[in-house]
Amino acid sequence: MADDKEREGTELVVAEFHKKIKDAFEVFDHEANNTVDVREIGTIIRSLGCCPSEGELHDLILEVEEEEPTGYIRFEKFLPVMTKVLLEKRYRPIPEDILLRAFEVLDPSKRGFLTKEELIKYMTEEGEPFSQEEMEEMLSAAIDPESNSIRYKDYIAMMVVDDG
Repeated sequence: MADDKEREGTELVVAEFHKKIKDAFEVFDHEANNTVDVREIGTIIRSLGCCPSEGELHDLILEVEEEEPTGYIRFEKFLPVMTKVLLEKRYRPIPEDILLRAFEVLDPSKRGFLTKEELIKYMTEEGEPFSQEEMEEMLSAAIDPESNSIRYKDYIAMMVVDDG
């Protein structure tokens, strides 16, 4: 009996995920033909609460692309892959405390902020570097124009996704 209830619960979750995925996909399906531009896939995935790295996103796109890439992704290929991602809770956002510790490592004197110049240096020279577009997007959201710095506790609070 418990197995039936569990299966029903899973089916409900899957049906809910399918609706969310379809709704997110349709926002970018401008031709209403069940396809989206491959360049929109990252935005769709992030709108579903997932935060893959660029490398993970690239792998995911390879999984849903046609064997001969057309520049478009079909909904019927995207749906099962994205459903599995959501069921497995892959690409979860990084928790607030870990983000805070990461910023604190970059701020050894514990000032509570980074200058715009420091932020640009870290985000373009370390790890997986930000593109110019990503950098501009982050700066527009993160930098306080008066002090020309980022108060990272405020920025983290703004960024964190509430799972509630």
